[in-house]
Amino acid sequence: MAKLKIAAGAQPDKASRTLDRATFGKRLRATRQRQGLTLAEVADRSGVSITTISRAERGQLTLSYEKFSALGRALQMDMAAMFSPADAKTSRLDRPVLTRSGEGVLYRGLAFSYEFLGTDVVGKQMSPILGTVHARRFNGPEDFVRHEGEEFAHVMTGTIDVYFEGGEVLRLARGDSLYFDSRIGHAYVSVSRQMARIVGACTSESSPARLARAEASGAAKKRTKK
Repeated sequence: MAKLKIAAGAQPDKASRTLDRATFGKRLRATRQRQGLTLAEVADRSGVSITTISRAERGQLTLSYEKFSALGRALQMDMAAMFSPADAKTSRLDRPVLTRSGEGVLYRGLAFSYEFLGTDVVGKQMSPILGTVHARRFNGPEDFVRHEGEEFAHVMTGTIDVYFEGGEVLRLARGDSLYFDSRIGHAYVSVSRQMARIVGACTSESSPARLARAEASGAAKKRTKK
């Protein structure tokens, strides 16, 4: 992440580290066009509808983690490239990465406010996140989020209920943590008086899933050559 020039003892300018949906949309469109892909092709690759992608590119829609991670995979965009500041110089993980308090990149999602950490490193095996859970109720299956990989969440303040598509509901208070396969539909809800704050991490894809996908791709190529 690009260093912010601030006076000693001062806090970083919140606006300078907030990624608004218009900026995010421009990045999506620029990446898609640079790869010569149509909206329909990206929709087919990601499973996200053409309408949703088009509105997101125009900055008219806030995406959930499920959708922007799916688009990131479809466009082969690293999470760092998606959420780092425009002038940031990203690099590989060849040194320790420090994110000072309050210097993550903010993105307001549908049920969450995300603060992405370590955004100056591409190719990470996980995406560390500080989150504020805004959702106050579970509305049903339409609230479930699903994405590749595994997920970890640790409650720092407040209390949350985590709903799973199998019907299980787990209540987590301060200090409690949860680890699960994020391909299972899940939804977070703040049930404490104040909105809960969590620290979490999402992997892009589990190792078995990555191996299976690579094997399937290799088998498909062999069939094509025959």
